[in-house]
Amino acid sequence: MAIPLFSQQAALARRYFSDGEFDKAAILYKELHLKNTANDYYFERYFVTLLELEDYKTAEQMIKKSLKQHGQKIERYVNWGVVNRLQGSIDKANSQFEKSIKLMVPDQVGITRLATAFVKNKEYEYAIEVYQKGEKLMKVKHIFSYEMGSVFRQKGDVPNMISSYLDCLSYLPSRLTNIQAFFQRELSAGDGFNELMKQLMQRLAKTPENTVYAELVIWIYTQQKDFENALVHARALDLRLGENGSRIFRLARTAFNEKDYDATIASYSYLIDEKGTACPYYVDAKEGLLRAKRDKITITYTPDKKQLEDLRDEYYSFLKEFGKGASTVGIIIELAELEAIHLHDLSKSIALLEGVLQMHRVPRNVVNQTKLNLGDYYLMKNEEWEATLLYSQVDKEMKDAPMGELARFKNAKLSYYRGDFEWSQDQLDVLKGATSELVSNDAIDLGVFIMDHYALDTTANTMKLYAKADLYLFQNQFEASVVLMDSILTYYKGHGLTDDILFQKAEIQLKKGDTQLAIDLMNELLKDHEESILLDNTIFKLGTIYEEQLGDTKEAMRLYESILFDHPGSLFINEARKRFRKLRGDGV
Repeated sequence: MAIPLFSQQAALARRYFSDGEFDKAAILYKELHLKNTANDYYFERYFVTLLELEDYKTAEQMIKKSLKQHGQKIERYVNWGVVNRLQGSIDKANSQFEKSIKLMVPDQVGITRLATAFVKNKEYEYAIEVYQKGEKLMKVKHIFSYEMGSVFRQKGDVPNMISSYLDCLSYLPSRLTNIQAFFQRELSAGDGFNELMKQLMQRLAKTPENTVYAELVIWIYTQQKDFENALVHARALDLRLGENGSRIFRLARTAFNEKDYDATIASYSYLIDEKGTACPYYVDAKEGLLRAKRDKITITYTPDKKQLEDLRDEYYSFLKEFGKGASTVGIIIELAELEAIHLHDLSKSIALLEGVLQMHRVPRNVVNQTKLNLGDYYLMKNEEWEATLLYSQVDKEMKDAPMGELARFKNAKLSYYRGDFEWSQDQLDVLKGATSELVSNDAIDLGVFIMDHYALDTTANTMKLYAKADLYLFQNQFEASVVLMDSILTYYKGHGLTDDILFQKAEIQLKKGDTQLAIDLMNELLKDHEESILLDNTIFKLGTIYEEQLGDTKEAMRLYESILFDHPGSLFINEARKRFRKLRGDGV
């Protein structure tokens, strides 16, 4: 099908225009304009080409002719003013600009079109005047506030941009999401959010019933990760509107994701204590509360035992209230982990998970995750046969899924613990191509470790000692692990495992609460083992210690920066970059 001549002409004109061949474009756009003088696009394109060619006389003639034919298009006076301005006649230009404003009528589309013409030519003050007069003509307050906010934004006038957008919200609350997006983009740097909060508070003092302003306050506090103040205002709004707690529930989940556990706990507690069992989020809030308390307590290497015991009692209270069944399996698995990992009661954790395996209607993936956890706890209890049996069941059941790959890795590591390095290595070689990046990376790390150290002595006694120490560490038998590692350092001085031992001993000291000794051991590794493949692991671990435990931002940044510049191939580079930027204050 042939392309119409008109379309071919328009396409050619656009090409000439984009290539800067304005003399050729002008000829074509003139023809297109004359064929349809009411078409604003062709008028504007022809007008611009004439300006580029500095043919002001023709441009002025075209404008006059257009106004004679289409007098309602008062935005043409703006074009006329632009022609005068380019010729240095500022007074004449202003006269044309003002004339267009005098000719305004109560027509919303026409008013917007005139203001847009001013904005296009960067005459922002005139555009604002158009909208202000337009509001009076239309007799609708704040009808053009959204458009005025855009003008002030382009002008760089932040306070008036904010004021206009807030005016718009009083007229059109439905624009909240859209305006939040503008604020997020425009106010992310500098004191913009402070100005926004100041204006909001002033407005709320005058019109406390305006809930959209209250919602915006909550949003700002959330953006600034000040969840405590966000909760104060969210609770007030929840009560005022008689809501069902949905706002507080969303806030709790956001605070939890940002690891603000105090605000999360306060939010869930409000839903439980103030809303009660009638609240549709009651059960979810109970679960969320347990998880927030768990993460808050266990985030440190040495959680308080009394707090752990109290938390365990709360888990059992939850199960007493809601029962043990398919709907509460997640809580049972978490409780079993608490018993095994933190309270070291393997018998209770195993009994809990064995109970899950006897339940009906538990999802397949949950059953298999339960088996993996149970296998770990049996291994911690030195019941290796039970552990490998469970891992193998998951491997068979989920063969082509990431969970099946994880089960195979656990079996391969169990063989490593036993000292069967060759079989373990064979399995790890296969797992290097796992679909799960985590399993693949772990398989590569362990495989390289075995390859590097297994052949260092003919009997493999050193590796067997280290693997046994590694198992003790997995089982939380710290003293037994240290004894074996120290024996390697004593009887096999200078062995290639020395850097690994220093790193593992540092991990043990962290779990025992001796942060300074852990730092000393890591610094010894960095100083005496400059060729160790554990350098980036050690530097990153030190960075997290200085950031999270010692609050030394400067030293943490130095360590993260070392990962970025000295170890560009490290697996920790993305997390190091993220932490470095956060500490530097990027995007705040």
